[in-house]
Amino acid sequence: MTGAHAETASPPGGSLSGRRALVTGGAGGIGLAIVRALAARGAHVIVADVDRARCDAVATEVGGSSWPVDLLDPAAVAETELAPVIADVDILVNNAGIQHISPLEDFEPQEFRRIVTLMLEVPFLLIRAALPGMYARGFGRIINVSSVHGLRASAYKSAYVAAKHGLEGLSKVAALEGGEHGVTSNCVNPGYVRTALVEKQIADQARVHGIPEAEVLAQIMLTESAIKRLVEPEEVASLVAWLAGDEASMVTGASYAMDGGWSAR
Repeated sequence: MTGAHAETASPPGGSLSGRRALVTGGAGGIGLAIVRALAARGAHVIVADVDRARCDAVATEVGGSSWPVDLLDPAAVAETELAPVIADVDILVNNAGIQHISPLEDFEPQEFRRIVTLMLEVPFLLIRAALPGMYARGFGRIINVSSVHGLRASAYKSAYVAAKHGLEGLSKVAALEGGEHGVTSNCVNPGYVRTALVEKQIADQARVHGIPEAEVLAQIMLTESAIKRLVEPEEVASLVAWLAGDEASMVTGASYAMDGGWSAR
């Protein structure tokens, strides 16, 4: 990990000055928007991403630290490796994610395990490593970037839906255990966000549904939403930044839908 250590202090008002944040998958998409939003409020942000070059570049951009890491490598998330990175983190944002679209009968077990590992087991390991320091300081914010698929299911996404539903439960347990220690835990649940991950899904969705790619947004991705557009990464980041601050100290165990009305059905 590279970059200077920021002094931990009690920030004034809505500022995150003096807070230290870790954002997984922070070099692109939703994660990048979150990194920028937290840094803009004064936090020292540790950017964790498998892409070393982008990880370093983003950390330099926001004056934070870079943690190039493959979170699917068991050695990278071993207790001895996590401790020096995460022990003094005040704000943990579990954002890293991957997707695979396939009918259940064709879904490769190895791919299922890979998705659940990255999107459920790794957040557990990071939360576990961060909590002792948060408890000792009497402050912590665990923010899990879940999905509308943490609240609803869609066909052909068994691993993703299972992982996000599990993340919802993990987040609530962390909220119940952390409350007396000044630690909150919440989920943010966007619908389809304008990211490279979603762009890649368009071709996959067209294939499994047997429709042209040009029809995927209207027929598949936005059919359940009252507002017919993709969510912007910056919209998700603004909610994460609010949850990270002192003004959200009574918000815990919650799941905030940002899905254009999808989950209202």
